[in-house]
Amino acid sequence: MPHKRRKRCEVVGGLILIGFLLMLTGCGGETPIAPAPAKGKAAPVEKKAVVAPKPAEKPETAKKEEREYTYNPAGKPDPFKPFIQLTPTKVGAKGVPLTPLQRYETSQLKLVAIIAAREGNVALVEDSAGKGYFLKKGTAIGKNDGKVTQILKDRVVIEEFAQDLSGQTKQSEVLLYLHRPEEEGTEP
Repeated sequence: MPHKRRKRCEVVGGLILIGFLLMLTGCGGETPIAPAPAKGKAAPVEKKAVVAPKPAEKPETAKKEEREYTYNPAGKPDPFKPFIQLTPTKVGAKGVPLTPLQRYETSQLKLVAIIAAREGNVALVEDSAGKGYFLKKGTAIGKNDGKVTQILKDRVVIEEFAQDLSGQTKQSEVLLYLHRPEEEGTEP
C-alpha cells in the first residue's frame, strides 16, 4: 500500500508541475510563436512597399499641419512657488506691520501700573498670557486702529475708530482703569 500511495503522490505532483508550467507559458500575453515551416518549403516573406516622399511637398507645409503647443497658465498653480505658504505678517491700514499690542482687543488688556515721569507718564499693560507691554502717549494699540491719547494717574485714555453697521467710521474713547471703579469700594 505505501508503494501505491507514493506513486500516486508523484503522479499528482507531476500533474501540478505540468499545470503550473502551462499557466506560466499561457499568461505571457504575447503573440503565439508561429510554427516552424517544413524543411522543404521556405516561409513566405511579406514584402513592404517603401513609400518615397512626394517631391512636390515641402518640409514647411508639414510643419504647418502640426499644431504648435502653447502653454496657458490660467487657473494652474505656479510650479516655482512653494506649496506651503507661510502666513505673512499682518499689515495695518498704513502699510506698517502690526505690533503685538495691535493684535489684541483693548478689552483683552489689563492696566497693571502707571509710572510718573518728567517726559510723560508711562503705563504698563498685561495680556491674557501675562506678558507686559509699555504704553506712552501716541502708542498704537488695539485692533480698531487705536492710539493712546492720555495717561492719567489712575487710567489710560485710548481713542479708537470702528465701523458701525452702516459702514461709517465712528470714533470712540476707551478707558483702561488701574483699579476698576467697582473694586475701589471693596478695599478695606
